[in-house]
Amino acid sequence: MNAQAKDELTHRTIVAFLADIFERRGGEEYLGEPVTMAEHMLQGACLAQRQGEEEKIIVAALLHDIGHFTSEFGTFSMNDTHDKHHEEAGALVLERFFPTIVTDCVRYHVAAKRYICATDPKYFDELSEASIHSLKLQGGPMNAEEIAAFGKLPNFREIVKVRYLDDAGKVAGMATPGFSYYAPMVQRVVDDHMQASGRIPA
Repeated sequence: MNAQAKDELTHRTIVAFLADIFERRGGEEYLGEPVTMAEHMLQGACLAQRQGEEEKIIVAALLHDIGHFTSEFGTFSMNDTHDKHHEEAGALVLERFFPTIVTDCVRYHVAAKRYICATDPKYFDELSEASIHSLKLQGGPMNAEEIAAFGKLPNFREIVKVRYLDDAGKVAGMATPGFSYYAPMVQRVVDDHMQASGRIPA
């Protein structure tokens, strides 16, 4: 996604832009997992909704990997030797329109994997081969200083929650609603944030 296209997005077009990404590129392979990119993100949102999470968390789970499509460096592959920082790419696209709780979950979901790996030894054993490979590129488990800093993030609990939803959304053949089902919810989260920040009338 080039800078001009990003600058042209508005609160009225961001949801359609995201829907178009799901439509055009959602069928791409997801990091060597048994699901596509769209299936992975939709599963995260579906599981969040089943758990009774608030709409912001459902939307964060839905969009956490959107940076794989908006990063100038392209999507991840098992042949990569450097991290492509998709989490930051995604957060940069969303931060103009979404509340911090959503963008933090997007921006720090990779850090959350590093955090949990360092604090819960059983977690690493449950990671897929692709997730272990990306973990190595992303810096591996956190050290003590990183753990302490991560735990002080304002939306720490929500970030970790979305990370677990991320890990759970890799089930081959799982039926979920499509993006169109979540689109009104995404728009509500955008509109509520834009109104609360005074950028559009309430």
